[in-house]
This record gives sequence, C-alpha cells and structure tokens, in this order.
Amino acid sequence: MANVIAIVWDFDRTLVNGYMQDPIFEEYGVDGVKFWKETNALPQKYFDEQKVKVNPDTVYLNQFIRYAKSGKFKGLNNKKLREFGKKQKFYQGVPEIFEKTKKLIEEEEIYKEYDIKVEHYIVSTGMTEIIKGSAVMPYVEYVWGCELIEEQDTNGDSIISEIGYTIDNTSKTRALFEINKGVNHHEGVKVNTKIPEELRRVHFINMVYIADGPSDIPAFSVVNKNGGATFAIYPKGDEKALKQVEQMRMDGRINMYAEADYTENSTAYMWICNKIKAFAEKIRLEEKEKIYKYAAIDTPKHLIE
Repeated sequence: MANVIAIVWDFDRTLVNGYMQDPIFEEYGVDGVKFWKETNALPQKYFDEQKVKVNPDTVYLNQFIRYAKSGKFKGLNNKKLREFGKKQKFYQGVPEIFEKTKKLIEEEEIYKEYDIKVEHYIVSTGMTEIIKGSAVMPYVEYVWGCELIEEQDTNGDSIISEIGYTIDNTSKTRALFEINKGVNHHEGVKVNTKIPEELRRVHFINMVYIADGPSDIPAFSVVNKNGGATFAIYPKGDEKALKQVEQMRMDGRINMYAEADYTENSTAYMWICNKIKAFAEKIRLEEKEKIYKYAAIDTPKHLIE
C-alpha cells in the first residue's frame, strides 16, 4: 500500500513547550533544572567510577525509577504517567493541526478515489504513557517511546521499577523503518522482514519527519536520504535554537524550519499542509497513470475474416 502519507513527530520541544516530564516535577515539588543537571552528569559519573557506559538519551529513566522508589515521586506508576499526559503544555495549534491535516486530504473528493490518507505517528525518547494520555492521541496511529515496568512498594502500591522498552535518538530510525514496512499493520511483518520497496506500506517519499534539533539528525538523515521531507521547530524568541536549526538547514540536514506555532496561516502550518498536498497530488497522478496504462490497452475484438 503506497497511498499513505505519514507525518512523524518528535514530542518534547516539538509539540510541547518544554519537556513532557515538567508536570511531574510540578506535582511533586521537584526542581526540574536540578533533576536534569543530575541526570546529565550520570554517564560521566558511572564511567569514572565503574568504567561503565550508559546511554545518555535514556539514563533519565533510571533516575525516575530511583526517585519513585525513594518516595520523591511517591506512587508514580503508569496510570499516573498517563494522567500527566493531560497536563501537557502544547504549542499553539496542537492538537488541532493533527485533525486538520487528516481532513485536508481525506475529505477531498479527488483523493478519495485513490484512498489517499494522512497518518500521524510519534517517535520520542520520552515516556509512552504520558504521550498516550495527551490530547493528540485520538489522531495518532502509533507511538514509539520508553515504557516502564511496575512493582508493588512496601505499602502495596504500584510504582515504576524497571525499564521495559526504550527509544533513543539513534533507534528512532528503527521506528521509521517499522512505519515504512507497516510493522504494526501487517501480521508477521518485523523491522528486518525483507519487503520490496513497492510493497511497503508507507514509502519514505511520502513521509515527513518533524523535530526540534540536532539530536534528531539520524532520523532526519534517513528520511532525507530516502526522498522524504524534513522540518525543524524552534521555540519563539529562542535565538540560540534559531541559529541551531538554521545551521542544520545550511548543512542539508533539514528542508525547512519555523517557529513553534501550528495555528492556521503560521509558517509551520502552511509548510506542513503544502507538503501533504504535494505528496497527495503526486500519489494521485501516479495512480491515475497506472489506471490509464491499462485503460489504453485495446480490449480483445472478434477477428474479421
């Protein structure tokens, strides 16, 4: 199936103004700046003390588990994480842009004939349960993120206790290939399943990847290399972030960038919509051409003696 246009989103600082864990810090009275400073120091700490390498993208999960077990995040479990999804501070125009971009194509008669549709995916190093509890989920096809296992504390309450699954900035590319091959849509299909390009569910040339910075360069590179589109977001008034995404554009890492505002008539909204329309029109013309080729072949006729 090649008639799916996939919009793949990062989450933190791409859809939300800040980090998805911010409401947790507010709820428990924990200094978020101090928390991330401690967490960012852990890779070097563990290497210096034990000569052990840790993944800097996901080591924060250990810190969350440590805080939960010590009582600083008392009672923090997957149910609570999902509830924190309701407290996300989305940028303007979110989640409305999710619904509007789906309708942009699916309600157009010229595209209905070819069953062209828009699907949204989220690929994040953040927590899956928080994303699943947020306002964008009614419009999202699937989420790749970090997942946590629970255990009972001394009071018999469930708390997060182990890491179950992780996504880091490099393994985001794996998620892109899973979208490409339709891993969560076709029974038995895995990321390493050999599938001819023409039979893959979402072609990379019909994929848009949207994120906020250099940590997403591996994913940007995969989408760019395979003919898709890439777009970066920076927070309003953040000159440092602006320079960062401009450098990425100059280096050919992304196609375009804009201020984090997804309301109608904003640069981000218009660029994303125009890209979707361009993809849809390309698919329509390709499908029309396929039909034309068969229609142009004369049907068998009776021989005239």
